Amino acid sequence: MRAFAILAAATLVAVSPNTAAQEGEAGQAARIERVDPALDALISPDASIERVATGFGFTEGPLWHDGQLWFSDVSGDKLRVVSREGEVTELLANSGGLPNPPEGANIGSNGLAPGQDGRVLMAQMGARRIVHVDAEGAVTPFISNYRGKRLNSPNDLVYGPDGALWFTDPPFGLFNGMNDDPAKELPYNAVFRYADGDLTPAITDLKLPNGIGLSPDGATLYVSDYGDATIYAWTIGAGGTLSDKRKVITLEGDEPGGADGLKVDKIGNLWATGPGGIWIVSPRGKLLGRIHMPEVAANVAFGEGGDALWITASTSIYRVPIKSVGALPRYAR
Repeated sequence: MRAFAILAAATLVAVSPNTAAQEGEAGQAARIERVDPALDALISPDASIERVATGFGFTEGPLWHDGQLWFSDVSGDKLRVVSREGEVTELLANSGGLPNPPEGANIGSNGLAPGQDGRVLMAQMGARRIVHVDAEGAVTPFISNYRGKRLNSPNDLVYGPDGALWFTDPPFGLFNGMNDDPAKELPYNAVFRYADGDLTPAITDLKLPNGIGLSPDGATLYVSDYGDATIYAWTIGAGGTLSDKRKVITLEGDEPGGADGLKVDKIGNLWATGPGGIWIVSPRGKLLGRIHMPEVAANVAFGEGGDALWITASTSIYRVPIKSVGALPRYAR
């Protein structure tokens, strides 16, 4: 487990896209790349990339909730919150829910989403389930199996405007070979839909489904497939039926990082992790720009009323001011 220190104040990583910045483990300076002029409506040309806190194992699952950023430390097996000023509090130890986890295994908690009752839904990779967790760190099991077979290791999740919960279930938490792990009980790595007490494997043909998001009107589902570095889209019909599978964009590049987490803004643009950092993509798959990160980015969240992008990247938490286009999740508060 990596050493952890609370930062008293935020650290500036880059002051503008045109200013040289500190290089991190990804071997590049933090900067914002404008590929299309449409990016200016989303991020100011002089926006900075700020490192708010650091010293973690591997950060994931960011969620702006009750005025703070909740996030998972996957390898540190912790659920933590960080304030805008960089003050960090540990909310839950052993957040992955697996007793006596093997050292170095990435089986902590992962994706987070606000629930209707004020608690937060949390994906536990180690325990292979989704749970509710409250502000005091109390955990209540929610979804753990499909027709008696244990889930693989839930990764990311999102509520639709109709109240249905969608989540991805890759095998990343199965630390004895992932797909070849003898503990794997399901024959696929699914995207599940949960509604009215019914759990359905809505998608079963992706290699490693990871990040997940919905269009502003709830009519389109987006999923990042880490296995082929591609973001796919489906049209959502009545009762959650899916049709018209299509490729939005393939995230190709020589820099570290892959098709991991994603979020969709109020206009419908995708903010997705990919090689080098965050890729900002139109609903039609046009690349508008990139936020190049000094560490490998795993996921993003909109916060502070939608005018900030928070990024979980390896050992650190970063923040980028944006132009109030960020869509907060359903049941956010």
